[in-house]
Amino acid sequence: MPYARSAAAAVALAAVAGLATACGSSSPNMGPSTGSTCTASSTSTTITISNNAVCPQNITVPRGTQVTFVNSDSQTHEMNSDPHPTHEDCPEINAVGNLVAGQRRQTSNLVIARRCGFHDHILFDVKSLQGSITIQ
Repeated sequence: MPYARSAAAAVALAAVAGLATACGSSSPNMGPSTGSTCTASSTSTTITISNNAVCPQNITVPRGTQVTFVNSDSQTHEMNSDPHPTHEDCPEINAVGNLVAGQRRQTSNLVIARRCGFHDHILFDVKSLQGSITIQ
């Protein structure tokens, strides 16, 4: 009888381990999932930072527009123009700068027709925190 209990316990343990594997691991989250649910319009004038990612990553706006960056994340982000670290391509984006959690700030008026890349200066190599604003 002790063998039967040991075998039953082993089967139960294997089943629990299998379920844990099927449902995901307990390893820490290293960033946004590839199936993130960014539903913002590419013609929006608001870029939201959440789960260590910007949404939308690329937008198109008319000349003269100000774009609002909203930090809905739990950490501070510093949004600046490309390239890193000089931030000189579109200085209007640099008006956003440092955003603590819950804060929002606008770019200066984007008046020159061009494509402006942006990134988080703190996490400059995180692709999900990079994007572009196309000014028409």
